[in-house]
Amino acid sequence: MSTTVDSRARAAAPEKPRKKKAQLSDRARSERKLGWLLAGPAFVIMLLVTLYPIVQALWDSLFSFRLTAPGDKEFVFLGNYATVLSDIVFWRDLGVTLLITVVTVLVELVLGLALALVMHSAIKATRGLLRTAILVPYGIITVVSAFAWFYAFDITTGYVNHWLSWLPMIGPDFNWFASAGPSLFVIMASEIWKTTPFISLLLLSGLAQVPGELSEAARVDGASSWQRLVRVILPNMKAAIMVAVVFRALDAFRIFDNVFIMTQGQYGTETLSLLAYRTSIGRLEIGLGSAISVILFICVMIIALVAIKVFKVDLTGGSGEGK
Repeated sequence: MSTTVDSRARAAAPEKPRKKKAQLSDRARSERKLGWLLAGPAFVIMLLVTLYPIVQALWDSLFSFRLTAPGDKEFVFLGNYATVLSDIVFWRDLGVTLLITVVTVLVELVLGLALALVMHSAIKATRGLLRTAILVPYGIITVVSAFAWFYAFDITTGYVNHWLSWLPMIGPDFNWFASAGPSLFVIMASEIWKTTPFISLLLLSGLAQVPGELSEAARVDGASSWQRLVRVILPNMKAAIMVAVVFRALDAFRIFDNVFIMTQGQYGTETLSLLAYRTSIGRLEIGLGSAISVILFICVMIIALVAIKVFKVDLTGGSGEGK
């Protein structure tokens, strides 16, 4: 039956006319030119604003100096990178950052897809109210959200211990921020609560692009809801899933606010962003802090490239110019 569903889905999908390949290619070039004209000014402004800090950080990472002794600035080339990469603290913080990124993105992807399906299938009279309610967490400033979660789980001001007192090992004196496991749980839960609406909006836009006739053809063939989701809906919203994963992974990998407010990086919860902050601002080691920032930037670029490579989405297909 699954083979029938796949064949019907392929048959229902509109085929690209081969005879109009040249015409469609001209249209794709025209649309690409229009896209650059519309996005070009904003791209140039963003490049001018962000290029100087990036170049400055890269330049500073080649020197060993402290703000308290600017006259002792010494060129060490890649010495700061060797120091950072040989430090066990860096690799520990990298592991914590990767853990937070992987867990939050996966959970948000599942919850976001569920919310997107609910919003997509809701009746028109309730869609506006439903979407507004779902977007409330995302509209809250990150610092405010972090403080709210911290006070909710704090041993002196929180109410979570009272609510969860029926669970084993959780009582009025249970301190969520006294060890790595519970602290990371609260940090990741706060991240998931706040940014899942963002994922759901991106996936909702992908659901709107799925042809209705494909799902209907699969339903007529007797496919269950799960089979329609896996074999019809998800493959046709691959681009939206890739965008959601890339954007959210890049943001999660740079997490700073929640960790800084809840634990200050104690008990093995420090991330790379917090390590760069402590090195540059706390210890005034500008060279080492810049090296950590550059490595963080490189990691972010690698994540984006890997995600794009894994999903293998043809973003030009919609413009009529396939592979």
